[in-house]
Amino acid sequence: MARELDYKCKMCRREGIKLFLKGSRCDSPKCAIDRRNVAPGMHGYRRGKPSEYAIRLREKQKLKRFYGVFERQFRRYFELASRSPENTGEQLLSVMERRLDNVVHRLGFAASRAAARQLVLHGHITLNGKRCSIPSLLVRPGDVLAVKVRERSRRKGTPGEGGEGSKRQRNAPAMVRQYLQDNNAPPPEWLERIAADPPEGRVARLPSRTDVDPRIKDDIREQLIIEICAR
Repeated sequence: MARELDYKCKMCRREGIKLFLKGSRCDSPKCAIDRRNVAPGMHGYRRGKPSEYAIRLREKQKLKRFYGVFERQFRRYFELASRSPENTGEQLLSVMERRLDNVVHRLGFAASRAAARQLVLHGHITLNGKRCSIPSLLVRPGDVLAVKVRERSRRKGTPGEGGEGSKRQRNAPAMVRQYLQDNNAPPPEWLERIAADPPEGRVARLPSRTDVDPRIKDDIREQLIIEICAR
């Protein structure tokens, strides 16, 4: 499985906007965009006027990096959106929003999409009552997501049954509950948070263009992305 190993803050600087790849750090004074909003590299301050192709390429890279996908997956999503009779650009954004790791993040179970991806890969998320470890899976209306509570996670923190009290916060359900308490933001309209213990959510409907993550909704120009992908 491929992983993005480049520096997260360098990606934000290259695109010129916050991509919110590092959770709470992006809202702190340590954010690279706030400290040094210039493209990385020795010639970052002297970059010339971008060409028409470069403008469209940057729009595509911005969307890919925000959702954490690579070119092959992105091409598959574009082909899937192209087969729809609806607007291709809006359908592409809808497909990206339906990724399982994005849904876990939008429900408030993880601070970033990378953290949500790790929860899914490590088997901490169930989909319709079954364990699912595929971050790129596309959810459907009516799907129910929950944080899996394992028996050893229940025993953690109980003296004589699995560890010390300080280990209680190390299991996934406890960390998700703590994050929900610290960041009690409501989920988007197309998602519903059913329960808090264990954390559980449901997909109410398919997302539309207005349901895209508000942190990047106004910065994405999907028409330019379609133009470069359709070449």
